[in-house]
Amino acid sequence: MSELRDAAMSAKAWPFEEARRLVKRYEKAPPKKGYVLFETGYGPSGLPHIGTFGEVLRTTMIRRAFEAISDIPTRLICFSDDMDGMRKVPGNVPNQDMLREHLQRPLTAVPDPFEEYESFGHHNNAMLRRFLDTFGFEYEFYSATEFYKAGQFDETLRLAAERYDDLMAVMLKSLREERQQTYSIFLPIHPETGRVLYVPLKNVDAVNHTITFDDEDGREWTLPVTGGNVKLQWKPDFGARWAALDVDFEMYGKDHSTNTPIYDRICEILGGRKPEHFTYELFLDENGEKISKSKGNGLTIDEWLAYAATESLSYFMYQKPKTAKRLWWDVIPKAVDEYHQQLRAFPDQDLKAQLENPVWHIHGGTPPESRMVVPFSMLLNLASVAGAEDKAGLWGFIRRYAPEASPETHPDLDAAAGFAVRYFRDFVAPTREFRAPDAQERAAMEDLVVRLRGWQGGLDAEELQSLVFAVGREHGFENLRDWFKALYEVILGASQGPRFGGFIALYGVDETIKLIEGALARG
Repeated sequence: MSELRDAAMSAKAWPFEEARRLVKRYEKAPPKKGYVLFETGYGPSGLPHIGTFGEVLRTTMIRRAFEAISDIPTRLICFSDDMDGMRKVPGNVPNQDMLREHLQRPLTAVPDPFEEYESFGHHNNAMLRRFLDTFGFEYEFYSATEFYKAGQFDETLRLAAERYDDLMAVMLKSLREERQQTYSIFLPIHPETGRVLYVPLKNVDAVNHTITFDDEDGREWTLPVTGGNVKLQWKPDFGARWAALDVDFEMYGKDHSTNTPIYDRICEILGGRKPEHFTYELFLDENGEKISKSKGNGLTIDEWLAYAATESLSYFMYQKPKTAKRLWWDVIPKAVDEYHQQLRAFPDQDLKAQLENPVWHIHGGTPPESRMVVPFSMLLNLASVAGAEDKAGLWGFIRRYAPEASPETHPDLDAAAGFAVRYFRDFVAPTREFRAPDAQERAAMEDLVVRLRGWQGGLDAEELQSLVFAVGREHGFENLRDWFKALYEVILGASQGPRFGGFIALYGVDETIKLIEGALARG
């Protein structure tokens, strides 16, 4: 254990870098509460999207890295701001007209458009928890509605009333002059309509901890700031939550980064210690635009899992969190294959290299063995040429290539075969474009057919790859990438693919001969 801890204290993997900041936070004295608290926040205004999952996953990676270098216990809270007023109707849910009648009501007071749960907020919270549970996350779920109404926020809210002027001074500096005239950190919940009101306050009573305001009809109301009668605007709420819970770590997207000084100062005014932060870059859709919950323009967790195993998504999330990344269908195959490459490398690495390997962080230090004897990209090409309707149609080829493999002994390969058939059908087949070979390419491919007819080397992928290399060189391809690109485009209708020797070994020599001949006959 000491060897692991020593290595982790100098590891360059980003979860360990963040974990060491938390160790330093408590180097003089352990936390009075007895644990280090990690928090992730969730705004349930639309259906949970993949970025939400990424936030919990990355926070968990830092939590596990911290546990490897510290004996202080940890907790992770997933906090849903479900008391937020519904400001607009998400475009990707049913019963839009019904939802419009409930605009500005807290999400937990808006009927569920799917008619399954107590409210829209409860529905979205349930979806989030289901997604997180699918991945086996260890977390505690907090609902803002319950947090406010049960009085868990009351002490902090009373303090906010007492220090109202200091808090307002922080907020007003960040607002345009027009907004300053009506802004308040407190948002009353109307006692009759149940709507979250954005109205100027006439009085904040620091002694009795009440606010007084006129509603939209000009009627005056006085409400206690406690008990769920009032909620905080989202920026003050961020910092107040840190103070109320004594949060030690929270990460959030780059779009929040300019607010960090505000969150920190709010927390400090309310008697808290600002947490350690981590700002990650945002995910982008196919057009390079930010993924939005309400637009539904990114991949959902369910959509990714329809085409690949959970670990591939975790691998994608681990990579360069401070770099903006396209999150679209075409990143899935690469993520699957790179994940398994890292998994296969892990057992032969020394401890230092293992701690830098993404699979250490994906699996909390104990990654499984990879049984993917055929890369996902090759399964896709096999699905392309085999005409398979399901994974059973691929297994005949897989068994010949790897006789020791079966669906029972290689469950990850079996699942990947099913994913490959589905991915090919939905994304590859509709976009395939075959082209005719030029004279040089045709001559080389005809020569390859002749050599494959006389091939006596069995199904050794490396030897077959050497054969394909030799044909390309002898036919004058200065850059052999151009030769392989031609094979992919003419034969498979794609601009790139796996190692062609491996493809021949998997698909079969005779089958490949027929495939090349068919492609040459087309053009």
